[in-house]
Amino acid sequence: MADVQKNLIAGEWVIGDSVIENRNPSDLTDLIGVFAQANTDQLQKTLDQARITQQEWAAYGLERKQSVLNAIGNEMMARAEELGTLLSREEGKPLAEGKGEVFRAGQFFTYYAAECLRQIGENADSVRPDIEVDVRREAVGVVAIISPWNFPTATASWKIAPALCYGNAVVWKPANITPASAVALTEIIEKQDIPKGLFSLVMGSGGSVGQRLVESPKVDAISFTGSVPVGKGIATAAIQNLTKVQMEMGSKNALAVMDDADLDLAVSLALGGAFGGTGQKCTASSRLVVHDRIHDAFVEKLVAGAQAMKVGHALEEGTQMGPVVSQQQLAENLAYVDLGKSEGAELACGGVRLDMPHEGFYMSPGVFLNTDNAMRINREEMFAPLTSVIRVGSYDEALSVVNDTNFGLTSGIVTKSLARATHFRRNARTGVVTVNLPTAGTDYHVPFGGRGDSSYGPREQGKAAAEFYTTVKTAYISAGPV
Repeated sequence: MADVQKNLIAGEWVIGDSVIENRNPSDLTDLIGVFAQANTDQLQKTLDQARITQQEWAAYGLERKQSVLNAIGNEMMARAEELGTLLSREEGKPLAEGKGEVFRAGQFFTYYAAECLRQIGENADSVRPDIEVDVRREAVGVVAIISPWNFPTATASWKIAPALCYGNAVVWKPANITPASAVALTEIIEKQDIPKGLFSLVMGSGGSVGQRLVESPKVDAISFTGSVPVGKGIATAAIQNLTKVQMEMGSKNALAVMDDADLDLAVSLALGGAFGGTGQKCTASSRLVVHDRIHDAFVEKLVAGAQAMKVGHALEEGTQMGPVVSQQQLAENLAYVDLGKSEGAELACGGVRLDMPHEGFYMSPGVFLNTDNAMRINREEMFAPLTSVIRVGSYDEALSVVNDTNFGLTSGIVTKSLARATHFRRNARTGVVTVNLPTAGTDYHVPFGGRGDSSYGPREQGKAAAEFYTTVKTAYISAGPV
């Protein structure tokens, strides 16, 4: 058996009570490693240590914190090829996407390194004479971070970086399906000039370690990215301790293609948005809302483009779409294919398991036609390389369909009309709106989040992150008589 990759508990690398294997979804014969599962005693130990070291870290000078975050970010960017290869190997996204994710994750750290020096409060005169008011933000305390497998390094980083920037301790429970990327990032963070036990890695199942983590009164805030049912469970547990929560959950993003759209651009945006990352993105374009006047021409090009995509091993040159992440995910995807057919949708292409030279979880990108917005395939998040085309007769109908969802993360429009683009920007009920761009792809220096079942709590990223990772203190100062 391979050496067991350990958890970082209270500043020490330790094994747990059990282990899991991590295999490459592109080639199941490739064993990436064996990873320890933390137990609840280790979780309690690391939480106790985090509460102590958080106060020490909060007292570090701003430039000292800045130096730590810069060092983390710069090492990640310098090692993007190595760590991106590891990421693609265990998650299944094409190598270019894996490298890009690690590099972007490094940028989150260098961005928040700069934010260390921008923590500027406010001063005001009291309504009472000879009293001044000082308003500033302080660390919220110990932050539990629960991150997903689809962006195992980037999503974790856009939570960890601001948490450290604003003076918090971090207890990180990554997704069990991508533990190698978690260990690699932890090794980079752990060796920095930080107090022992400030940052902890607790790999384990959501039902055991994850549940105990969110139920703990020793946690001051929880940042979670994952499914709606799990998010609701976390919120229920957190409210018992009045723990602060921030959650990014499901989506059902729509790209509206208008009759004046550049057809080739629209198809390119749809293909990238629907099938990039094997469709395993919370920002994926799973609904394509297409104007009747260009519907047939758009569909012809879309189906041809989907059929032409090269599905293959994540590390092979030329691969445009890798495997899905696991056997369970593949089974769920194929079940949605069957569901769509049973609802009356036409599967124009793809949506089948592929036999490849390497045994893995491969399926072809699928396009549903003749769908309506009431179908379950257009109501539920599939998290699959599947997209549905919905035909509409006008811009107004398109906007109505876009907004007819319980979710509200991203939406986009493809049009040459400034009037339509402006109206869409102002009336699409999503947290992120794109114009002549894919629904997937966001920047790290501006807020990210959605509405409805997509998000709960303060926004992530950019300066907006301070709202979650800090608490406001208002001080009144009387100087007394001169």
